[in-house]
Amino acid sequence: MNTVTEKTAVYKAQDYYNSTPADEFYFKIWGGEHIHVGIYSHPAEPIKEASPKIVHMMAGKLKLDSDTTVLDLGAGYGGAARYLAKKYGCKITCLNLSETQNERNVHFNKEQGLDHLITVTEGNFEDIPFPDKSFDVIWSQDAIVHSSDRELVLEEVDRVLKDNGDFIFTDLMQTYDCPKSILKPLLDRIHLNSLGSFGLYVEKARKLGFQKTEVTNLSDHLTTHYQRVLEETENNYDEMVDLCGKDYIDTMIGGLKHWVEAGQNEYLSWGIMHLDKTATA
Repeated sequence: MNTVTEKTAVYKAQDYYNSTPADEFYFKIWGGEHIHVGIYSHPAEPIKEASPKIVHMMAGKLKLDSDTTVLDLGAGYGGAARYLAKKYGCKITCLNLSETQNERNVHFNKEQGLDHLITVTEGNFEDIPFPDKSFDVIWSQDAIVHSSDRELVLEEVDRVLKDNGDFIFTDLMQTYDCPKSILKPLLDRIHLNSLGSFGLYVEKARKLGFQKTEVTNLSDHLTTHYQRVLEETENNYDEMVDLCGKDYIDTMIGGLKHWVEAGQNEYLSWGIMHLDKTATA
């Protein structure tokens, strides 16, 4: 286990998302409350309309009510938490390592009258700061990618999840046959050596005793999403340069082009993984 690499990946992500350029970029381009991959009805659909659809799809796979306790790992601006609180009355804890994002999350929760249902906690998913068997559902969207020890993340999830609990998440992943050289520009940018995969998560989940491992492959939407982010960045180039700086935006555009190319070549995977600890398969 490379401790230096793990700390570098997690804390580099924290520094990055705390920075003003990153906060401005994700808040403006993604549309405010959601900073994850969306579900697209057509290639030109606005990101702000596509992003909530994956939240609705994930929630539809769970049994949720006002007694359900949810932990959202890498919650970002808290869009999913607010949806679950409004729709089902769940009690949600948002665990997120960016102070800047957490401040926006807290603001939105108060503004929408949901702060009695949503708690925002600073922390990371390699060392979840809660006791064993604390939550009915653990939820995460496109966040575990920032860990270089994804097996440790699943072990932590298993620890804090109740015996009859559900873990549902999406993540940016690679295909089993993806050459390492193809992803190098992407991995260098996020300080990692590899991405996860559907197979890696399924194998680890089964070792941990999850009885059900359901995979919903939605990889086509990943490529569409990054293409849309690239288009919106280029279409709003001058405004984003004013907000984030030319170096940041030019680097972002270069990175987005790598994500789009890798997706078009079918080297990337994305979708919903639903891991169930109950005895029913």
